[in-house]
Amino acid sequence: MSTNPITATAAPQTAASAAKASAIQGLSTNDFLTLMTAQLKNQDPLNPTDSNQFLSQLAQLSTVTGISSMNQSMSTLSSAMLSSQALSSVSLVGHAIQAVGNVASYSAGYPLSGAVQVPAGASAAMLTITDASGVVVRHLPVQSGAGNQSFSWDGTTDAGTAAPSGVYGVSATAVVGGQNQGATTLLNGTVTSVTLDASGSGVTVNTPELGAIALSNVKQIG
Repeated sequence: MSTNPITATAAPQTAASAAKASAIQGLSTNDFLTLMTAQLKNQDPLNPTDSNQFLSQLAQLSTVTGISSMNQSMSTLSSAMLSSQALSSVSLVGHAIQAVGNVASYSAGYPLSGAVQVPAGASAAMLTITDASGVVVRHLPVQSGAGNQSFSWDGTTDAGTAAPSGVYGVSATAVVGGQNQGATTLLNGTVTSVTLDASGSGVTVNTPELGAIALSNVKQIG
């Protein structure tokens, strides 16, 4: 049986074009149009490309183009919102804040203060302060009522001596149902500057007491 040379040549080209069209997400708009034009030029005149398939490919192009435009728009919107957030955050400079944290810098004569998020049902709560080596220097009882309970450490150790200036760890535990469980600590600081993250993913506020704090960790502005 004889083979139609046109059909034999065009069939693999049509199959290859269809395969490329199925991978449209990896192509640019220009690549897709070039591929489609080649497909039309090389189609079998005796067996032209199915119109439904052609329309499907056009729909794919429209979808991919729309997604690309939407991604670009969202990226632009995200950048604009981040810039706006950074500008708004500048107003925090000079203000006192309270942020989630467990390390703070203590300077003699300036109390290290903050709050403990005491869970509901707690019968007791305790704040523990450790030095840079992890040695406990002070235990401070905290009010057991549910919610944020304030604390202030003046640098006095459990032995009654004065702790030197430096960086100290702060942690808290609460007794609930007779069992000890960790409690979140919030530390006070003063914003001296605001920084846009190098990755462009957020805003950081800088404080002498707490160092650099992500804006998302700031829970209260005083």
